[in-house]
Amino acid sequence: MQVSTTNDVKIYNLSAGKSLPDWISERKRRKLVKQDIDIRRRIELIQDFDMPAISEVIRVSKDGQYVLATGTYKPRVRCYDLNNLGLKFERCMDAEVVTFDILSDDYSKVVFLQCDRYVEFHTQQGRYYRFRIPKYGRDMTYHASTCDLYFVGSSHQIYRFNLEQGRFLNPLESEASALNCIKINPEHNLICVGTVAGKVEAWDPRSRSRAAVLDCGLQAIVPETEQVTSVPAVTSIAFRDGLNMGVGTSTGLVLLYDIRSNKPMRTKDHMYGLPIRKVEYHKEYNNDLILSMDSQTVKIWERETGKPYTSIEATADFTDMCLYKQSGLIFLANEQPKMQTFYVPSLGPAPKWASFLDSLTEELEESRTATVYDDYKFVTKQELYELGLDHLIGSALLRAHMHGFYMDVRLYRKALSAKAPSRTETLKKDFIRSEIDKMREKRVQVSSNLPSVNKDLFLKLKAEKEDSASKKRQKKKAKESLLEDNRFNSLFTDANFEVDTNEETYRLLNPVVSKLDKTKLKEMEDKLEGRSRRGRGEDDQESDIEAKNSEDDDLASSSDEDDDGSDDEEESSDDEHQWTQEVKRAHKNIQAERAEAQRAARQQKVQQKLSKISQAQHKFAELEDTSGGKQARKKSKQSLEARLDSEEVAEVKATETGHTFTFTMDKPKQVKRREEEAARHLAERKEIRRSAKHLKKDKIPPKFWMGKRVR
Repeated sequence: MQVSTTNDVKIYNLSAGKSLPDWISERKRRKLVKQDIDIRRRIELIQDFDMPAISEVIRVSKDGQYVLATGTYKPRVRCYDLNNLGLKFERCMDAEVVTFDILSDDYSKVVFLQCDRYVEFHTQQGRYYRFRIPKYGRDMTYHASTCDLYFVGSSHQIYRFNLEQGRFLNPLESEASALNCIKINPEHNLICVGTVAGKVEAWDPRSRSRAAVLDCGLQAIVPETEQVTSVPAVTSIAFRDGLNMGVGTSTGLVLLYDIRSNKPMRTKDHMYGLPIRKVEYHKEYNNDLILSMDSQTVKIWERETGKPYTSIEATADFTDMCLYKQSGLIFLANEQPKMQTFYVPSLGPAPKWASFLDSLTEELEESRTATVYDDYKFVTKQELYELGLDHLIGSALLRAHMHGFYMDVRLYRKALSAKAPSRTETLKKDFIRSEIDKMREKRVQVSSNLPSVNKDLFLKLKAEKEDSASKKRQKKKAKESLLEDNRFNSLFTDANFEVDTNEETYRLLNPVVSKLDKTKLKEMEDKLEGRSRRGRGEDDQESDIEAKNSEDDDLASSSDEDDDGSDDEEESSDDEHQWTQEVKRAHKNIQAERAEAQRAARQQKVQQKLSKISQAQHKFAELEDTSGGKQARKKSKQSLEARLDSEEVAEVKATETGHTFTFTMDKPKQVKRREEEAARHLAERKEIRRSAKHLKKDKIPPKFWMGKRVR
């Protein structure tokens, strides 16, 4: 359970905390509960209150004993019994549910509007009947006095289906091209529909005619808006009583109307620009509040003044909201497997089936509890720019507060560890490094034409460039451009582009990629370093002569290879065999290093355990014989005859040759337990055994033929 305080109103998130998977064993489950304090403190108000992927619509039955929710995937509906705080049943469907309505007081009669235009009726036994409407539906409602179902969707018509007659009635014709929502006022049964043109049309079900039209689109356009691309559509409608109506728009505005006036009494902006999915009035326990929900937040505010009361932020996009009547419990469907449950004590007490929440919250108020901000870090906008996280402004990872933002402390630590040093520190280090390099220039230096970064790659490309006898001229030109192109100068000067020769991938690919002979590598290195023959000894001169001869031999051999293709194929096959052996050798070395690292880690772990044992202080005391206690000591002082008489299992008999002593050895506890279980099992089998006497047939009399018995 997580406690947060917004505007001095405490909100208890009953769905927060770690959840355990169903497939783990009971033993491992108990072990995790014992070790992890977060799992031990979690509250599972309703067992298995989740969906496989996401939850879409959630409703509470009229008697308040059942919660029905739909979700995916696969499309399904789940019914939860609140008296037992668990799942009652689950049914899968053919298509996703757009919305549904409970026709009875309990779960026995439910109607579902699906995304493939089908409407399904369900009873206690399962699916009872289904039919199809002409256009795709977006919302529906039930008119109890006439037994009519009203459907609105991507059409200008309001479809009516009478449940008593079992047939469609003439639809109601609207002026709009499409309708988003429909609601019936419980006081005077006025039917109100919200259109995509930003209007609310009121229909009288008695005369089946339009009573009035309320234009909300113009009132929903904020004057501060720079550019208006379209008219705001009406996405949600709610009624407080016979006169007060709340309208939610697609631009994130909530308009409060008195149906006798065409101008709103109050306008509330969510500031997110997202469509309002649901609006509800809460007037119980002397409260006059409004709950409005979009996909990011649920805002609770006062109806008279519009002053914010509190809000609930989303960890995943909200899809539906249901306020349990006469309580402060809120169910939220969202785009994640676990459905959210929030408890706001200031809205009302806990329901009867969850009365323990009141006592629990009272205990938490007495003791200090960690709020949600304990795991967050406050940063200013300048600090965000320094951390390189300014692109997260406006996302769910940052919560605007005063002159800065709240962000997760784990994200802050990770960004701080990856933060580059400041510009001042970088300039200071560069200046110190340049001064040190200037001082080194005064020393005796050995000039070299080889780069300090990726030296082996440079030698390989340089050697292939000078190899005029190479057959693959196209590849040679591509590699020459790598040395001559100025765009790749940093490859041999910047240390950030240096090849990591200790990487496993490089060690496996290097034998295949590197085709330069070691002797040629040495020759090319000496040539580029510009070593003079005068400063070297005779051995170096001889090696230069040999290198020159080897170059001549290579040129001659290359001309021979052009003449003879068979020799080239044999040499290439030998090279492939050699590369294969080198790859196998490198792979074997990598496996040996991994095994050595694992062995060292295990040895270090054992050493740590031994060090803990050696540091522990042990206390030794004399061991007392507790095998028998006082009875054993008393029995040991008796004579043999008295001990034999006291043994119940022992029996002494006098015979002609002497005395015979019969006794029974004590059996181990495990053997005794197995024997008792076997005897108990045999007794249970005898009790449930049924007699087979009634299955016996009457004795068939023998048959005779010609004076002889044949059967």
